[in-house]
Amino acid sequence: MTALLEVEALEISFGGVKALHGVGLTLATGEILALIGPNGAGKTTVFNCISGLYRPQSGQIRVAGRDILGLKPHRVAASGIARTFQNIELFRHLSTVDNLLLGRHLYLKTGLFSGMALLGPWTPAAKEEMRHREKVEEIIDFLDLQAVRSQRVGNLPYGTQKVVELGRALAMEPKVLLLDEPAAGMNLEEKHDLRIWIEDISKLFGIAILLIEHDMQFVGELADRVIALNYGECIAQGTPDEVRSHPDVLRAYLGTPSAEVKQ
Repeated sequence: MTALLEVEALEISFGGVKALHGVGLTLATGEILALIGPNGAGKTTVFNCISGLYRPQSGQIRVAGRDILGLKPHRVAASGIARTFQNIELFRHLSTVDNLLLGRHLYLKTGLFSGMALLGPWTPAAKEEMRHREKVEEIIDFLDLQAVRSQRVGNLPYGTQKVVELGRALAMEPKVLLLDEPAAGMNLEEKHDLRIWIEDISKLFGIAILLIEHDMQFVGELADRVIALNYGECIAQGTPDEVRSHPDVLRAYLGTPSAEVKQ
C-alpha cells in the first residue's frame, strides 16, 4: 500500500535525555497502526513531533509525499493531520456543538467582522455557517451525541468527553488521525462503541489512524499493525499477536530478561 504518513529516523533530545532515537513508521490510507510501550517510552513524543508541537533535531515527516517537518501546528493541521490528547483538551464551558464547530475553524473563509454581522440567511457568512453546522450534525449523528449536543462538555461523563474530542478531530476532515489513549478511562461498553467507531472511520472514510493505547485487548481487536517503543527506540513491530509475544516487549513491560522469555 502507498504510504500516506511517513516518519523516518526521528531524533529528539531534551537536555541530556534522548527521547526518540531513530524512530520511523509508515501508515497507509485506511490502516490502523498502534504504538505501544511502557510509560516514558516516547509514544506521545512521536505524536508531538508529527503534529508540530515539538521539532525534532533530525528526521523526516511526510504526509502524502509533502514534507511537514518544522511546520507550525496550524499548518500541520491544514496538511491533513488531526489529533486527540492524552488529557482531554476541550472547552469545558462550551456545548458539544460549539466544541465540534471549533474543528471547522480550519475551513473558515469569512472574516471576523463579516462573521459578526450575519445580516440574513443568504449572506456568504450565513451560508458558510450553515455548511459547517451541517458537517457537525453529521458527526453528531455518527457518534451518537444527539442527547448531549447542547450540554456543556464540562458537565458530561469522562467517556462522553473523549467521544466529543474524537468528534472535534473528525470535524477537521483529516487524512491522518492521531489518537492518544482514546480508550483510557472508559468502561467496557464505551470501549466497545469506540472500537466500532474507529473501525468505521478507517474503513468507511479511508482515514489513516495512528493510536497510542495501553489496553492490549483493545489494540489486539483493532490494530492492523503494532509498533512497540521503549526508551525512545522501536523494539518490535508486526501484527498484534507477534508484538505481544516478542521477547523484548515482554522484557520492557515485565522486566523479564530476554533469555528467560525465550526458554
